[in-house]
Amino acid sequence: MQTEKVIAHIVEWLKDYATNAKCNGFVIGVSGGIDSAVTSTLCAKTGLDLLCIEMPIHQGENQVTRADKHINWLMEHFPNVKRQPVNLTPVFDSLVASLPKVENEEDRFMSLANTRARLRMTTLYYFAALKGYLVAGTGNKVEDFGIGFYTKYGDGGVDLSPIADLVKTEVYELGKTMGVNQDIMDAPPTDGLWGDSRTDEDQIGASYPELEWAMDMADQGKGSEDFSGREKEVFDIYKRFNSANKHKMIPIPICEIPAHLK
Repeated sequence: MQTEKVIAHIVEWLKDYATNAKCNGFVIGVSGGIDSAVTSTLCAKTGLDLLCIEMPIHQGENQVTRADKHINWLMEHFPNVKRQPVNLTPVFDSLVASLPKVENEEDRFMSLANTRARLRMTTLYYFAALKGYLVAGTGNKVEDFGIGFYTKYGDGGVDLSPIADLVKTEVYELGKTMGVNQDIMDAPPTDGLWGDSRTDEDQIGASYPELEWAMDMADQGKGSEDFSGREKEVFDIYKRFNSANKHKMIPIPICEIPAHLK
């Protein structure tokens, strides 16, 4: 990949889109992970306003620290960058307290994890509307179009997706070239929705390089029967997520009314 040319292409694309949309800049949630670090840096490079929002919800200290350091780094290098911390923990706790109790708390762990993402999306759009900004998405190609590893109307609720045509390893290449902090480069990817140290790989059962391979094999028309051992296991994991999350990756279905009924 011609990394520097890809960076320049995305930056120009971002600038043109915002200008044509008559928007003043971008707002982005910075999590301390590689995807938000790379996307926020690309937005900063446009020279347009960039508002970085920190939105901890019972967040691990290491994630908060990485996000904080990255925003400091951006502000040191780009005068168009500003920060806005928003502590969503009390909001989340208040919402949970208002919801009906369940017999087994584990039954709603996934629902509450997705609720965190949707509270963050709501916050980003609050500032986007307030300032005339676009919400920049941080999803990469494997997450957005391979396994659907994001929250519908949460981190999937964005105005534009600058890195959605790049797989995870390519996102790391951009991060290295642009000088993203090494602690972010080294940190295991995590969605930060659980309040503990579980990683994306813990949840999925496969690493991003493995998923990139499986996505490529699926695009070539390969099937589970073509593989054995770990390759078969990874391919099956990819296909399971791809099938289960297909509803996130296709347009919302519309019930079309036959003409003779109208």
